[in-house]
This record gives sequence, C-alpha cells and structure tokens, in this order.
Amino acid sequence: MGYLRLLRQRPVLVLWLAQSLSVLGDRLYALAVMWVVYASTGSASLMGLVAVAESVPYIALGTVGRHVVARFSSFGSLALVDGARGAVAVALPFLWSPDGHGIAALLVGVLVLGTLGALFDPNLGALVPDLVEPEKVQQITGLLDLTGRIARIAGPASIGLLLLVVSEVQLFALNGVTFAVSAVALGWLARCIATTAGEAPVRPGESVPAWPVLRAHPRVGLAIGVHGVALFCSAVTAVGMPALLATRYGAGAGVYGIVTAAVGIGALLGNPLASNRRSEGWLAVYCGAWAVQGAATMCMGLVLHLPALILLALLTGLVTPATSVTLRTHLGMFPPTERLRLMAVDQTVIRTGGTAGMLLLPLLVNASPRGAFVTGGVMVAGSALAVLLASSRRLRPDAALPALATRGHAMAAE
Repeated sequence: MGYLRLLRQRPVLVLWLAQSLSVLGDRLYALAVMWVVYASTGSASLMGLVAVAESVPYIALGTVGRHVVARFSSFGSLALVDGARGAVAVALPFLWSPDGHGIAALLVGVLVLGTLGALFDPNLGALVPDLVEPEKVQQITGLLDLTGRIARIAGPASIGLLLLVVSEVQLFALNGVTFAVSAVALGWLARCIATTAGEAPVRPGESVPAWPVLRAHPRVGLAIGVHGVALFCSAVTAVGMPALLATRYGAGAGVYGIVTAAVGIGALLGNPLASNRRSEGWLAVYCGAWAVQGAATMCMGLVLHLPALILLALLTGLVTPATSVTLRTHLGMFPPTERLRLMAVDQTVIRTGGTAGMLLLPLLVNASPRGAFVTGGVMVAGSALAVLLASSRRLRPDAALPALATRGHAMAAE
C-alpha cells in the first residue's frame, strides 16, 4: 500500500515509469551486447573484456571526476543523458563487425555507454529523495529497488522472447526506444519541478570532496567498504554457481535456472520488508543482512543436498534488499551535495570491487568451486561483523545530519 500511495503522486509515477524503462533498457543492452559478441566471435574472453570496459568509466569518474558528475545533477540533464544512451545503443550494431575494427568500435561504444551510465546513476539516486518528504525516502528507495529487481528478472526473459521474432539489430533499436521514452519522461519531470519548486537543491557543477564527509561519518565509509567487499565476492556466485552445480550435484542449466529464480523470488519477497522497516539502527540492519548473506553463501559450498542449496539461494535473495535499500536510504538523508558525492563514491567502490572480483575469483572457482563459496562467504560475513563490532565499540559518533527541507515537499502536498 505504501508504494501505491507514492505512485499517486504524479512526479513519483513519472519517475518510476522512466526508471522502469531506463533499467530495462540497461538490461536489454547488456544482454544484447554479450549475445552479439559471443554469437559473432565465440570468444568468452572478449565478453569479459566488454564487461570490464563498461565498468572503467564508473571507476574513473568516481575517482577523479566529481565535478563532471555534479554537472548533471538535474532531471533535465539526465534526460539528455538517457537520450544519448538511446542514440549510442541504436548505433552500436551498425558499427559492429567480427574483425579488429568492429571490436574497437564496440569497445568505444561500451565505454561511451559506461560513461553515460556513470553520470546517470549517482545523480538519479541523489535526486530521488527530493521528490518526497524525509519520512518517505525509505519507501521511494524501496520502490526503485523493486523496479530494478523486476528488470533483472524480466530482462533475460524479454530478450529470449524478442530474439525469436526480431534480429539483433532490431533488438538494439528497441533498447534505444526504452532510453528515448525515459528521456522524455525525465524531461517532463524537469519542467514540472522547475515550475513547481523553482531552483534545484544542487547547482550543476557544485560538488564537495568525499574525504571530509567520510571523516565526519565514519560508519558510512565502513558501510561502503563492506559493499565493495560484497560485490568483489559476488563473482563467486556469478561465475561459480554453474561449476558448483555441475561438480557437486551433476546438475545442468535447468537446475541453474531454478537456483537463479529462487534468488529473484527471495529478493521480491524481501523488498517490502526492507522498505517498511523502522529507520533506527540502520548500520546493524545493513551489516546483519550482509552477515546472513555471507553465511548463506558459505553454507552453499558445504551443504550436501540440492534442496538445501535452493533454500539458501532463496535466503540470499531475501536479505539482499535490506542491504541496498538500507544504505541508499541513509545516504538519501544527507544534504544534496554530500548525498551525490557519497552515492558516487559507493558506485565507484562497488564497480571497482565487482570488476576486480570478475578478474580474480574465477581462478579460485577453477581450483575449487566449494572452496570459493566458503571463502567468499567468510569474507562477506567477516567484514560485516567486523564493521558492526568496530562501530559499536571504537568509532566516535557520526556527525548529526541536518533536518532536510527538500523541494519535493511542496510537490507532494499537491
């Protein structure tokens, strides 16, 4: 019911529709690129290179490009970004060919899309809390989290069905359409905000360095660090699950699909719980959820029966929204400039961790799938529990957050 009440506010509804299409476009594009590359070259290594290239701009802009990122801190700017993403997505298949020139063009296109994504993601996350009252930040964060999870499930299913009736080139055109419609919706939202609330809370280009904010709020820095460790270790399940199923249970793609579905179902069930919990004790909830997920991952490498593995997969999905919604809600309570910087730092850390994990952890999976699951689970649970212990005993208190009067309050009152 909380989500339905939010969606009755027209700006929130438009944002939700725009984000639904934008995230679905992201998923369709990512899957389509991998499909085209592998179908044309048969090279798994090239697929990995494309995945790494897409993350490089997130790391670079998050590290040294804070002023560039801050220049896009408005819905109007994000509309232009999504329009550009649509144009690049449509152009990619016409530039692609399975030779050196085509591979170079593809990598350039992936880098451009990654750069646009690195500008879009933290700015959207920083703008969302300004659409609602502070007490509803958690709910709108949960709503967009749910949207992303549905897109992750719908994306693979959609591309499988679409490729039965359209070509890869037409599929990229559809990707471009989703970005274009999202751009139109964001443009409308920008005009609505300009006429309703006047000046934006963050002037384009306005930015703050991350280190003073993290020093004033050490628990936030540690929470982001745990996020990076967890994304580093996520390569174990992403790469290692098929190997674990094959070597330990003699199972194939069908069982892998069941396990993946269990994770997705768990995440959908866990989202309302994460979005409606009380806001007190955010770090305990956050670290506790990661500790549970790490313990479940570790147990995946130890259990002897397939039903137990599926239940553990369901559990990992169930607690995942508690990690993402809790952290983003807390970051959403910061003033706009600090909020944007912290969300950009979080993006940088998780992209760096995820990329490093995809490069390094497959070696551990090849040596021992079971050992990789145990190691990854211990790392995630251990880092979460260590942060929770340090925060309760050794860290000085975080600086108090100022009361926020966001531009969304006037809009929500309409």
